[in-house]
Amino acid sequence: MAYETPLTIAEVLKDISADKYVLPSIQREYVWDTEQIETLFDSLMQEYPIGTFLFWEISKEHVSDYDFYGFIRSYHENKNVHNKKIDLKGSDRVTAVLDGQQRLTSIYLGLKGTYAYKMKYLARNNQNAYPVRKLYLNILSSPEDSDNKYDFKFLSEKEVRNNQEVHWFEVGQILEMKDEGEVFSFVNDNISYSDNYKYTKEQSMFAVNTLSKLYRIINTAGTISYYREKKDELDKVLNIFIRVNSGGTKLSYSDLLLSIASAQWENHDAREEITEFVDDVNSIGDGFRVNKDFVLKSALVLSDLPNIAFKVDNFNKQNMIKIESGWDDIKKSILQAVMLVSAFGYSGETLTSNNALIPIAYYLRKIGMPDNFIDSGTTRANRDKIKKWLIRSLLKRTFSGQPDNVLRPIREILRTNGTVDFPLDAIIEKFKGTNKSIQFSETDIDEYLLKLKYGKSETLSTLMLLYPSLDFSNKFGSITKTVGFSQVDMEPLSAWFRQPCR
Repeated sequence: MAYETPLTIAEVLKDISADKYVLPSIQREYVWDTEQIETLFDSLMQEYPIGTFLFWEISKEHVSDYDFYGFIRSYHENKNVHNKKIDLKGSDRVTAVLDGQQRLTSIYLGLKGTYAYKMKYLARNNQNAYPVRKLYLNILSSPEDSDNKYDFKFLSEKEVRNNQEVHWFEVGQILEMKDEGEVFSFVNDNISYSDNYKYTKEQSMFAVNTLSKLYRIINTAGTISYYREKKDELDKVLNIFIRVNSGGTKLSYSDLLLSIASAQWENHDAREEITEFVDDVNSIGDGFRVNKDFVLKSALVLSDLPNIAFKVDNFNKQNMIKIESGWDDIKKSILQAVMLVSAFGYSGETLTSNNALIPIAYYLRKIGMPDNFIDSGTTRANRDKIKKWLIRSLLKRTFSGQPDNVLRPIREILRTNGTVDFPLDAIIEKFKGTNKSIQFSETDIDEYLLKLKYGKSETLSTLMLLYPSLDFSNKFGSITKTVGFSQVDMEPLSAWFRQPCR
């Protein structure tokens, strides 16, 4: 590959709008915030290098062989954060972006799109908390409180207020200007001969120079330097993709694995299914913090695959078919496990290891996922066993380090001993005397448990053991303030932990 003739930003944006540039499913989703976008535009204006781009040109014959997604046109933190799958049937040759998605999306949002993020101190379910913002440029002066030379800001319509020191230019309007003559006309009409303010000569000159430069950077300069890969072999493309991304934000395996799954699943779209499922899980109770990696790891364990290591080799065609065939049950068992843990009183803030959910989900799937398990009186004693195991595992940080060394033996115990009640005693005995034991030593009690304070995630787990009759599904803060360690008699606490495991 070699550099090709650089493209203008205006050319690339036009093709993105026409879906001639798309994103392969191996791409991670958009993660930049407004400050990063503003800095990118400042770098463009100062003619700093913004890196090269890597494009994959796919012939018409192979367009339908892979899954592709469109660029986000208007980012909304609450409503629109996922790229949508795009149908390219009948399309001529298309270009997939292998490296540069974050930068190109940011440029698109700054020039043609919008960005809505939550305002501080407003609730997430308050729709007024997400004002729609566009990118603006103050064409009168440089910012005073920034290292940037040019004052770019995402502003809502209400925030656009011009005065003697500030004139906000909507950056996307530069695309509508046909030549630099229109730049001079804009400055004459709005700055040099303004009816509202008497701007200085220096401000007028700054406006002319700034807008002229913006026009050239966007419309005429070859700003987008790129390589183009034209071969259709997916293996080569994946290898290129991994290498060019190894120096930036670490690429999650799940982003690559979802691409493989999407191509191999026959009845589901793996990326859309798992992305939507993650959102569903994280909305349970007071909210959880699982991600795609967790779901894929859970799928390996719950599908009873011999090797559960989170490696590309384990997501081969045979394994992916098995995972897809059990996908509905996998989803239900994970959901039940999270709802059960939420009913115990945990949330994303206090559940210190998501991996602890996996054995619970496996057990629930093993016993057939009864719908009444979470609230039935007949299953209360069994739920208590699960709760005791979970609390002890979290307090002992059982899943830290190499969680596979815990997940594999627990799965084997559940497979052979977990057809009725949760095998708490068998799990305790299996890890007894190892560094994964869930029994408490004198050092654990004196140097760790008895020194826990309000606000620590582990404090909730300890209070659950001491006060099993309390409803910990209420807010963590209210419970710990009511029965915080400052009010707990340390002698009973110490005695409890010094008992044999129970």
